[in-house]
Amino acid sequence: MRSQSRQGFQPRRHGPLPGPLLLTGRGRGDRSRSRRAGRAGRSSARSGTGQTVVDADRRGDIMKQPKVDVLIVGGGFMGSASAFFLRQRGKSVTLLERDVIGQYASGVNFGNVRRQGRHLGQLELANRSRALWQRLPELIGEDLEFLPSGHMRVCYREDEIAELEAYAAAPEARELDLKIYSGQALHERFPFLGPDVKGGSYAPHDGHANPRLAAPAFARAAIRAGARIEERTEVAHVEKVGNEFEVTTTDGRIFSADQLLITAGAWGQKLSTQFGESVPLDTHGPQMAVTEPVPYALPTVIGVFTKIPHEVIYFRQIARGNIIIGGGFRSKPDMINRRAYVEPRSIVNQVQQMRRLLPGVGNLNIIRVWSGIEGYTPDSLP
Repeated sequence: MRSQSRQGFQPRRHGPLPGPLLLTGRGRGDRSRSRRAGRAGRSSARSGTGQTVVDADRRGDIMKQPKVDVLIVGGGFMGSASAFFLRQRGKSVTLLERDVIGQYASGVNFGNVRRQGRHLGQLELANRSRALWQRLPELIGEDLEFLPSGHMRVCYREDEIAELEAYAAAPEARELDLKIYSGQALHERFPFLGPDVKGGSYAPHDGHANPRLAAPAFARAAIRAGARIEERTEVAHVEKVGNEFEVTTTDGRIFSADQLLITAGAWGQKLSTQFGESVPLDTHGPQMAVTEPVPYALPTVIGVFTKIPHEVIYFRQIARGNIIIGGGFRSKPDMINRRAYVEPRSIVNQVQQMRRLLPGVGNLNIIRVWSGIEGYTPDSLP
């Protein structure tokens, strides 16, 4: 098993993104040529009062970028989608991404497209999101492999069924069309579930998609709509200057905008702190695995509803036959070097929990494992 995948440019496979999927930013060669051109046209240094000031002003003019309506910091799914929808509303947009689009949490997550199980206060927004997922091919011109396959939350204890029933009965959940199963009806409807499963809540309209495709596809659509996206562009400093925001990058460029949108995920706290609005974030590395392909037989996304951490498991099978698994113990990522690691005990636990939940999986081989870097607020809302 490998904890870091080097898969080439195969965005439909599952695991960490290997490299840039957008060639939108300036490469090193472009920057060096720009610097050489600048040196070639620059007059030789002369002694004299104010010479340094003049040169500094000239450099500032060169590095100052055109002002836009909205500047976005962070090129994950949220940042890329925001760039696209802002352009749809006529706003000029520049997005800055330190590495490559969708490299971290957005490109390596499980791929759930679900409303079931979300905080009731989030469901109105989640319903709007679900409607957009249905329209994505016409909106952005690309297929993100969204499949409304249904989503099932199962539990191992009788008293947990009551919690599922209470959630389904809430007015906020009415659009989910949830159906509660238990006892014989449960195992007749889902005969592949193990005997430990006592009940479940089924959301017929939820489903899953390919997370590797999402952020790059939205970014490409944003570019086609007129957005500017700069990969390999790290933010050094953010400040409010008058009525504008100014962002200075490590290569010396200065970007300005009327509005600033921080979608930097686990690194968002560092930027928001510069405005005196520190957001407490915990960082974790989700544990993901994918099996060898087997005949397609499990269209429904299934996850365990439990308060016991090691029992948390969820899986989905894709059309090519592979089963993608998540849940269990999470790792602590290295935020300085921007690396996430797989915990071997978590993968072992996933296999054990899968056999409990789905005895028929037998001895499927795990062919790849990976992790990512995710940020969580203390109450996980959002």
